[in-house]
Amino acid sequence: MSYEYQKLLRRVLNTGRQKGDRTGTGTISLFGERLRFNLQDGFPLLTTKKVSLRWVAEELFWMLSGSTNERDLRDKGVDIWKEWATKEQCAKFGRKEGDLGPVYGKQWRRFGYQEILKTYGPGCVPSMTITSDGVDQIAGALDLLRNNPTSRRIIVSAWDPKEATAVALPSCHTLFQFETHEATLHDDANTGPYQATVLSCHMYQRSADLFLGVPYNIASYALLTHMFAHLFGFEVGDLIVSFGDVHIYNNHVDQAKLQLSREPRQKPVLNINYPLPIPAEGSDLTNLLRFSYGHLLLDDYDPHPKIAADVSV
Repeated sequence: MSYEYQKLLRRVLNTGRQKGDRTGTGTISLFGERLRFNLQDGFPLLTTKKVSLRWVAEELFWMLSGSTNERDLRDKGVDIWKEWATKEQCAKFGRKEGDLGPVYGKQWRRFGYQEILKTYGPGCVPSMTITSDGVDQIAGALDLLRNNPTSRRIIVSAWDPKEATAVALPSCHTLFQFETHEATLHDDANTGPYQATVLSCHMYQRSADLFLGVPYNIASYALLTHMFAHLFGFEVGDLIVSFGDVHIYNNHVDQAKLQLSREPRQKPVLNINYPLPIPAEGSDLTNLLRFSYGHLLLDDYDPHPKIAADVSV
């Protein structure tokens, strides 16, 4: 993964355009780039700087749970959303500290759900809440993989135009799609070829902070693909990431150059130690939500030291 990522990092630095941005920091930016990783060849966790798999996993579990409260993630010791969960940031949208609003958890698990508060005058009921049902897109994806795995509609969207302006940070990775196909694979023991169903994932990211955010995003969707494959006994295939605006913030340029000076190391290997109940049918969502960091085994991860950088809010 590090080689592919390093090439994109260098390309943005060398050929990107200087652009202003919402945060006022300024960026070097390209549009419409893409990366592809064969997950059979190793887990795409950067080796040119240390990236915490635990932080990647806990954030993913938090989003899958449907939570939109940063405190639930902070309780796991992960504070990567803290800048958007301050009292001041949340107050801009009429929310209490820690309430991020309709971010990933809401969109993945309750897409389209709304609460409408109506207030009445004197002598009437003071208020009432009307709700409209939302769509659990994660449950829908699991159902299709179980019952119609060749469907071209196994799609989860985190972008609701009606709610994109109701949060401090609208969804950056906005959509992903799963695909399955049959393939002939070879195991590590060289005992001969075998037939398997292979699961691949294509993610679209509208806005990509290449130095800080993208390494986590790549690892997160690779982990998601491994988790879904494990539930159904599939093998992992490719992870494809398509970017809209992929950028390096001006205050990350020195860190990016330091990272480019480092030689990538061997890709780590991810194994999952999570025995599934038998029969698993009918309980795929429950099994997915029972995943924990303790089920993940990362072997041969020997990264260069981490590189600190400030986040732009």
